[in-house]
Amino acid sequence: MIPYGKQDINDDDINAVIDVLKSDFVTQGPKVPEFEQSLKYYTGASYAVAVNSGTSALHIACQALEVGKGDIVWTSPITFAASSNAALYLGADVDFVDIDETSYNISIDRLNRKLIEAKSIGRLPKVVIPVHLCGQSCDMAAISELAEKYDFKIIEDASHAIGGKYKNEPIGNSTYSDITVFSFHPVKIVTTAEGGACMTNDENLAKKMELLRSHGITRDENLMQGDSHGPWYYQQIDLGYNYRMTDIQAALGTSQMKRIDDFVKKRNQLAARYDRLLLSEDVTIPLQHDDCYSARHLYIIKLKDGYDHRKIFEKMRDGGIGVNLHYIPVHLQPYYQNLGFNQGDFPAAEDYYSKAITLPLYPTLSEDDQDHVVETLLNALK
Repeated sequence: MIPYGKQDINDDDINAVIDVLKSDFVTQGPKVPEFEQSLKYYTGASYAVAVNSGTSALHIACQALEVGKGDIVWTSPITFAASSNAALYLGADVDFVDIDETSYNISIDRLNRKLIEAKSIGRLPKVVIPVHLCGQSCDMAAISELAEKYDFKIIEDASHAIGGKYKNEPIGNSTYSDITVFSFHPVKIVTTAEGGACMTNDENLAKKMELLRSHGITRDENLMQGDSHGPWYYQQIDLGYNYRMTDIQAALGTSQMKRIDDFVKKRNQLAARYDRLLLSEDVTIPLQHDDCYSARHLYIIKLKDGYDHRKIFEKMRDGGIGVNLHYIPVHLQPYYQNLGFNQGDFPAAEDYYSKAITLPLYPTLSEDDQDHVVETLLNALK
């Protein structure tokens, strides 16, 4: 079976992990700050807070922006559930903005219209979480302008997008957002096995997230109430979580970051080859905007009208191709339907779901395997 995605681990990555295992620290040692430094250097952001998953990163990002009961957070319906779950964890409400039919990211026009309506009823979002689907940035300049006009905060869900660029600047620099979130799951651009990070240019947000990732505990005397009892002393000054990244994970991530540009370049070469092989076929290939350089986490095609979506998908799987579908619209999940969302609420997302198929794409995918993917797809389409 050719998988839709997989990690690329080399001897340098393995040796980096072995070195940590032989060291005095396997967690809470020097490797996490080293990994955070590599993220700051690569993206240009002022602060990086590494955590144990992308979901944890979304959670503490929302909490750092003081999302809570009575607030509402908007995101895309075409994303993994963590993008919206993070707000629910904090007692807030969630809603969605339908997608653009060509980029599959949040539609700026629909966001604008939804904001006008929300203002008229006094129910504006506290935070909007645009999702950079497949590694292609949303139109962050336009979203940032709307944030200034309607006074909401922005968390970029860039779980797919490290290594990509927007307006020739690295995604993750948080120029157009308060916080950017990365994921380092094995099928992502670089991996720490499991892991995530929050990038920001706001020192106060960074300090808040550093507290939240480690039980709300500090050893910084400047943050304590009263005097320190001695060099052993710490205080819990907030209610946080055990969201720390280990040194083992961070060592792997630091090693992987040395190859990030090669990973993204190879992904783009394979995606361009898919484009050439499929251009004249009866599928819609992914649109790439001129102001974006996608990290190409996923290569998603859309079937044109008249095809049996499930039948094509099953024929691909039967042919040894590990296709997938990213994503089932979040508002169609039973949990969210119990919150009041219904079929038909976000028609562009639902139409996308009825036609989308994720083809295999990862740096070590061979051209022979890619040819087999395309051949299997074309046979299925017949």
